[in-house]
Amino acid sequence: MVSYLGSCADMEVVDGSRHDEADVVIAAFESLSAAAITALRRSAGKPIVLMVDRIRESELPVAAECRVVALLPRAAVAGKQLPDAVRFAAGLPSKPLGTLIEQAERFDRDYLRTPEPAATNLSERETEVLRLMADGLDTNAIAAALSYSERTVKNIIYAMTSRLKLRNRSHAVAYALRTGAI
Repeated sequence: MVSYLGSCADMEVVDGSRHDEADVVIAAFESLSAAAITALRRSAGKPIVLMVDRIRESELPVAAECRVVALLPRAAVAGKQLPDAVRFAAGLPSKPLGTLIEQAERFDRDYLRTPEPAATNLSERETEVLRLMADGLDTNAIAAALSYSERTVKNIIYAMTSRLKLRNRSHAVAYALRTGAI
């Protein structure tokens, strides 16, 4: 990372002992652990370009509080994105949380998520079963509510989870909620 950014004509890389001279801090971590947050808080209010392999949405406010203004995957260390993010961060007096959340969503969409099938792949029967599962009903109660046999409900759940490559009933409910099916 140091040699790559050092090769950019419009950038000067300073080592950690001279961090007071830096306009932007670049931090790379596997995840946003307690140790990483402590390190980010020592950046003396400088804008930070954060490179992580994974970050949870609940960690974004903490990252914004530490003055993280750009979020990239660590794999982008040799790409055009890193110098662009540093230039972006250097030009900012401060940046609101909204931009960081947008970048996190883009990070999640582009680097972490695999495309999921559209919610329209669910039949009306599957949607009803999922809705009742989300309400906490077990197989017997779902069968009674829909006037199906218990075996029919199990077959609907099995066919749906197999087709959509879902791990279990909880994953199926989460999928339905995330895609807006229920």
